This record gives sequence, C-alpha cells and structure tokens, in this order.
Amino acid sequence: MLITNRAIRWTLLMLGLFAVIALTGMNVYSLYDIRDRVAESETERQIKKVDEITQKVWNVLYQPFRSLTMIDLEPLENSLNQYGRFPDNIDETLKDIASNKLFTTIYYTPESVDPCIDNTTVYTYNTRTFEMEQTQTYSSLLCNGVGLIRTKARIQVNDFNYRFNNIVEFDTHRSMNIGLLNLTENRVIGYFTFIINKEYVVNDLIASLITDYFEPSSKSGNVVWLHDWVKNEVLVSSDPSIDFDYDLVDHRKRFRGDMFDNWNLKVAFLTPPITTAYQDSFVKNLIVLGFAVLFLLGALLFMFYTAQRERNLSQRQAGFLANVTHELKTPLAVMQAAGENIYDGRVTEEKRLKQYGKHIYEESIRLRSMIEKLLDVAKYDSGHSPIETAPYILHEIIGNYVEQNRGYIESQGFTLNFSFEANCPAVKVDKSSIETIISNLTENAIKYSTETKEISISVLQKNEHVVLQVEDKGMGIEKKELKNIFKKFYRVEDSLVARTKGHGLGLSIVQSLVELNGGGIHIESEYGKGSTFSVSFPVLGKQEIKLKSQKNGVLSAKQIKERTIHA
Repeated sequence: MLITNRAIRWTLLMLGLFAVIALTGMNVYSLYDIRDRVAESETERQIKKVDEITQKVWNVLYQPFRSLTMIDLEPLENSLNQYGRFPDNIDETLKDIASNKLFTTIYYTPESVDPCIDNTTVYTYNTRTFEMEQTQTYSSLLCNGVGLIRTKARIQVNDFNYRFNNIVEFDTHRSMNIGLLNLTENRVIGYFTFIINKEYVVNDLIASLITDYFEPSSKSGNVVWLHDWVKNEVLVSSDPSIDFDYDLVDHRKRFRGDMFDNWNLKVAFLTPPITTAYQDSFVKNLIVLGFAVLFLLGALLFMFYTAQRERNLSQRQAGFLANVTHELKTPLAVMQAAGENIYDGRVTEEKRLKQYGKHIYEESIRLRSMIEKLLDVAKYDSGHSPIETAPYILHEIIGNYVEQNRGYIESQGFTLNFSFEANCPAVKVDKSSIETIISNLTENAIKYSTETKEISISVLQKNEHVVLQVEDKGMGIEKKELKNIFKKFYRVEDSLVARTKGHGLGLSIVQSLVELNGGGIHIESEYGKGSTFSVSFPVLGKQEIKLKSQKNGVLSAKQIKERTIHA
C-alpha cells in the first residue's frame, strides 16, 4: 500500500511538472507567434504603402492619355495630310497633356518617317499656339523612343486578338511613347513621343508621395529609397540621414508595366515603433511568465517536499511511539514485578530485597530519563525553554561532569580521556544546558561504540571560539546520513542501531540547546572508524565580562572563574 501511494505521489508530481512545462511552452510559443505576426503584419502594411505609391505614379502618368483609347484614330492621317493639324478631339487631348508638368516636349512621328535619320522632318507640339508644327530639330531621345515603340507596335498590329487602338512603351524614365494603330487595316498610323520631365517626376511627384506615406525612420522605423539601380544612385530618400546600403534592403518594388525600368523603390524595415513597443511588451510578458512559472514550480516542489517530509516525520513519530511505548512498558513491568514480590512477602531475605530494590531504583532512573527527554523536546518545540546564561569557564563544567560520571563510563568497559587548554577564555552559556549537551553526546558515544571502547573529551580554543569535542571509536555514520542525524525521531538504518535502545531525540536536543546558547555544532564521521562532535561557543568579549562582573558584584576575571567553579 505504501509503495502504491508513493508511486501515485511521484506520478502526480511528474504530471504536474509536465503540465506546467507544457503550458509554459505553449504560452512562450504563443507570445513568439503573436510577436512574429505583429511584425509580419507591420511589414505587409509598409509593403502595401509602397504598392500604393507605384500605383499612384502609374495613374498620374496614364491619366492624360485615357481619352485616346476612346477616340477614333482613322481620320488622323487625313486631317494631318490635308490640313497640317490633328482633329479637334486629339488637339484637345494634346492640349491637356501639354499643360501637364510631367512632360517637357511632345512629338509625333508618322509611320513612314524614321527620326534616327538626320534632317528628318517630324511634328512637334507648340505649347504657345497649341498646334502641331513640322521640325527637323528634335531631341535625340526621339530616335530611341520611336525605335522602341515601332517594334512593339508592328508586333501588336498583327495580333488579331489585340483590340486597343494604341500601345504604350517607356524608354525608361526618359520618354513615354504611344503607337497609334488602325485596327481595321491592321497597320500603324504613327507615334507620339512625350519627353518626361525627370526633375518634376522625381522631386514633385514621387518624393511627395514618399513623404506622404512614410515618416522619418525615427518615427516609422522604415526607410524608402527611389533608387536608380543602373547608375547606383539614390534619387529620393524618406530619411536622408540613413545612407543607402544593399545589405539594409528588405523589399524591392518596380513600377507598373515597363515604366521607369531603371528605377525601383527599395525599403529597409528597421525597427517600427509598433514592433518595438510589442517587443518591449513581449520581453516583459516573458519575464512575468518566467517568474510565475518559477513560483508555480517552486510551490509545487515545496508542497511535494513538505508532503514527503510530513510523511517521513509521521513514520518516524509512529516508530518513535511504538518504541517509546515498549521502552516505558519494560521498566514499569520490572518495577511492578519487583514491587509485587516484595508486597506479597515472597521475598524476605535481605540480599534478595536489595536486588529487587536495586532493580526498582535503576528502572525508575531509566524511566525518569526517558520522561525528561520527552519533556525537553516538548519544551523546545513550544518555545518555552528558559535558560540563564552567565560567564563560565567551559572546561571546568565539563571537568565536573567527567569527575562525576567517570566511574559509570568505565564500568561500561570504556576508556575515558579528558583534556583541556588551561588558558581558554570564558563563554556565556547556561550551565544546565552544557551538562545536558555533554551527557547526551557521551551517552551517544557509549551506545554506538563497538569493539574499540574509547571516548575522548577535550576543550580547546579555536580563533574566537571555545570548542568542546567528543570523539569515539565507534561505528561512525555514512556521509549520506549526516544531514539527517539532528532531526527529531531520526535514527540511522543499521542493524546495530536497530538493536540499540533509543528514540532519535538525543542529538535533536543537543542541537536545540547549542543554538539556544548561541553556539554551533559540527560532526566529522567516518563509517566504521568513529565520530567527532564539535560544539563551539563564541568567546565572551572583555567589555561584556566587565559589565557582567560589575552586575554580579565581581571585579575580576579571577573572581568570575571562582564563581563558575562553585556555580
């Protein structure tokens, strides 16, 4: 039954520990997951802003040309050839585009004309007269733009699934080119080329959008650059205080379609405030959780340890009660039997009367000793153990004990050695307590000695302490048992101990008395070779001796010594 209960307790402890660890792991994982989700959500939000910027740039550039998709372009050639001008609806569109700061110059190149040949005549839009004019002086960008759009337009015009009357092609950030298609006849009519105002696009359009969407890194935790990757040049930065570095870049976004091929937006996610704030909260949560878990584990282990300790104590108490009951019954039975024989008159001889009287006396002494020990334990446990301390020469108290008990000890077959340092200073102790301490230690040595029956008692000074040592050549104590020997009711599991009468109270009483007198106790033991108990008390200071002497009407250390001898 005991084994089953023990297994159940250990199983429940393991399950409790596992539950605490599992719940902690789940909470930590949840905290990490939430942190990662917050960081990921913040990253996605910033990426969405970049997407919106590129979308807005695309809308701004394409907005002026949306009306071209709704215009019938077939009359364009006839109007230009006959009247030297575009139809009114196209003129209105070009007028709107010319008033836009996005473009610096507008050209029109008929399909049959190649602007890459010198002195070629093309059309340019006069922003003062709002009319198309022929010219042979034009930007070199026209050749590149028309070359790009011509190839693409000729491919698309042969695609029977293509249903728009125009096609757009960018020469990176230099020009926007539109090919005009006659879908009915499957041929190209001509090409519009709009020279892009780079300074306006960069500084007024894209820079303002970046400023609107992104605050400086100190507030947003992000940096956005408009970067020309061909020239490795930063055109715009949301935070000029942070230099561009490829290693910092976390996200790249190109503009829609083939717009601005050489440019893209690069984003560095540094430490967004929301992420930083959550990180701080995350760390605090981990610290609080850690303390909570440690407290919970500590409480669980403490309760288990306490339960184990209470169980062991109750087992020792049960064993103690059984032992003490037996020990009390034995002297009572002897006394009862001897008294009954004397009372009935069965014993009349003087010699036998003395023997019976001796039995009664010895058993009564033994019974009284057991009762006194039990009373001592009760006093120490309840805190009612008054002691009266005074300055004493320790070796004189011990010497008196040795002198009074040497005969009894030697009658048990022991050799008793007593030594002391004559110049040991006084200590402040309770005399009765010292007598109980030496008595219990000596009794302990007698009980647990085997073949070599030798006890050595010594008093010496070590540093600022006077030390009482009781050494025996008995059975000794194993190291694993040393930490338990001062516990109440505890007895070492050993065959000799089992045969030796005792209740596990002597050393507990010794320790209590030593502590009450401000001292300390230490044991050195080697199993099979014996044990040495060392009890130390602090030396009484000179000032304290003087005050105590004056209080007692004694004026010198010599008189203190004399008082201690006769105390």
